[in-house]
Formats: sequence, structure tokens, C-alpha cells
Amino acid sequence: MSPSQGVGLVSVLATGQKPSRIQRRGRYTRESMRHPAKMLPAIAAQVIEAFTAPGDLVVDPMCGIGTTLVEAIHLGRDAAGMEYEPHWAQMAAANVLLAQRQGATGTVKLAIGDARTIATAHLPLRGKAALVLTSPPYGSYTHGHVRSGHRDGDGGPVTKWNHRYSSDRGNLAHRSMPELLDGFGRILAATTRLLRPSGVVAVTVRPIRMRGELIDLPGLVIGTAHKHGLTLVDRHAALLAGLRDGGLVTRASFFQMLETRRARDKGIPACITAHEDLLLFQRAAERRDGNTQDKTRCVNSEETR
Repeated sequence: MSPSQGVGLVSVLATGQKPSRIQRRGRYTRESMRHPAKMLPAIAAQVIEAFTAPGDLVVDPMCGIGTTLVEAIHLGRDAAGMEYEPHWAQMAAANVLLAQRQGATGTVKLAIGDARTIATAHLPLRGKAALVLTSPPYGSYTHGHVRSGHRDGDGGPVTKWNHRYSSDRGNLAHRSMPELLDGFGRILAATTRLLRPSGVVAVTVRPIRMRGELIDLPGLVIGTAHKHGLTLVDRHAALLAGLRDGGLVTRASFFQMLETRRARDKGIPACITAHEDLLLFQRAAERRDGNTQDKTRCVNSEETR
């Protein structure tokens, strides 16, 4: 399906109505909660429903613990993924098995290795994927899990765990921002070889702070994707916060709230992150062909499966 044709997505997706731990409870293994930067299951499910049909193929080249794969097969889609870290790949496999025991009907192909080689690792799938759904790493570590000795979270002893992707220096998460973006661009370019005509690449990404400076990571990802043959065709906000009585209910982590408070104390107008950008891309050559060709391809999508 083409993003330009209207597929049921509103500009703001209410994907944070339930906290992440509730969205995953009973649907993912307890061990998989160790991953420091998991995609919200509700985001994956809404994107998959919007841009694919039952029987379609969904791909995630940096699949982590397998959120994209699990939500795809629960919706009757097939899925393929790749993960650099063997321990995360093992968790993804366990989550897939759990989903299948719970009645998920889709099939999964999972490979371990460098995502820049995904088109070779999944060679039989070239030209078959309706959707690529993924997210870039946010550096070598994230907020993870935290326990504070003080109720207000400021000034007390802090215990922190499950906040690192990997200790492997070869992991893209350890690279500088320019190297990370270059690597992610190469991954996108490799993954698009698996796309069928008019297939969609969806990337979830949020701004990040590095040494106190707010980095427009969504904007940098757009520029990187453009360099690697993709054109931005739509942009949505996927809420990380809940909606209640016309307001937002924050799902922010301990450190997000702490750093925001500290920044405001210094007079910096910082805000807690309440959403992720959902960036939708298609191959630039296909977009130049015009919407008429996109519509024809969508109508004939049954023939491409």
C-alpha cells in the first residue's frame, strides 16, 4: 500500500494508552524486558495493520527482541528479521515461539549478523516485503531500569541496570553520531532490496540529548535516508504518553524526568518526550513515477505476494 493513498493512520497515534510493561505482559517473555530500547508493541501493530494485509511480509533489520516480528505474526503476516547481538536474537526467537504457542499464524525467518548484509542473509525474500519497520540505536546505552533511594528521584543513591545494548565495540550503537547515521543508512539501503514495488519503509525515532544538547535525530534520519535512495512521503506522531481527559499522561523514564527538571532549574526550556516520530519512506525512483503508478501497484498488490 502507498502512504499517499490513505491507509487509516491519523496524524497522532494513540499508542501509549498502556505502559510498555502492560503492553508486553503475557505476550513477551520476562527476560526480554532486559533490552534497553524496545519498540512499543502498539506502534508496531498499528503500522503493520495500516500498511500490510494478512499474508504479507514484514521485515525488521535491527529486530532486537523481536517486537516487529511478534506483532506481525499475531496479525497473520509473515516476518523476517536480523539482529547483530546473539543474546537479543535468542530472546526474539523465544518471543516468536511464545506468540506461536498463543495462536499466532505467521511464519518467521530470523538471522544473526550485520544488518548491512540482510539482503544476502534473506536472499529468497528479495522483492517480497510489503513493509520494513525498524528503529535506529540511540547510542551505546539508554536509561534502562532505575531504582532511586529518594522519592523525588533527586539527590539520593541510584541503582541502574539493563541500560546497555552491548559491550561489543563492533555494534553500531558504539559509533559516533556520523558513523551511526552512515551505518543506519547502509542498513536501510540493504533492506529496501527486500521490498516489493511500492513497499513502505517505516522508521520510529525520537530526538535525543547528548551532553545536554538536544539532537534532532528524526531530521538526521530523514537526511540519511534521502542519501540512500529513499524519499520521505509521510510523517506521524506515535504517542509514548497516554491520553486521558484531554491531557497527556507521561510514561517518561526516571532519568527523563530528572534531566528535564534539572534543565528547567537552569532556565533551559526542556520538555519530557511524549512521542516518537513515525517516518514513512518509499524508494525515490518509485515516487518519481507518480501517484498513478502507485495506485496501480496497490490495486494489483495481490499479484505480488
